[in-house]
This record gives sequence, structure tokens and C-alpha cells, in this order.
Amino acid sequence: MEITIGVQNLAREVTLDSDQTADEVANAVREALEGKAALELVDQRGRRVIVPSAALGYVEIGAETRGRVGFSSL
Repeated sequence: MEITIGVQNLAREVTLDSDQTADEVANAVREALEGKAALELVDQRGRRVIVPSAALGYVEIGAETRGRVGFSSL
């Protein structure tokens, strides 16, 4: 799933692809906004992305993508 994080005072967004579910990401964001010092997420390659809670502008959680099987016409 694609996650986009807007950080205050930065023109660019932080975008990552994660294997975490939408509920897991939403819970991590909720905890960060309720007093946890930072939002910590893990991307598909195992890298950690840590953003201080005070710097969060917004978090956009994309739709979960399921692997496709078979062929389709283009």
C-alpha cells in the first residue's frame, strides 16, 4: 500500500510503499497524534521511516493492492 506523509515546513512529501495494513498505519498515526514522540513506519524493503509527531501535516493512506493472477487485455 502506498502511504504519503506531508511534513510541515517541507515542500516535498514523503512517500513509501508498505506491507502494513491500512488499520496498522491508521493506529500508528493515531498513537503519534495522541502523544507518542514520532510516527514510525516500515517500508516493503524493511527500512524505517520516522517522522516527529509535531511535524506531521497529514498522512494519506492508499488503497491496499492485491496481487493479480492471470492475464488481461491492454
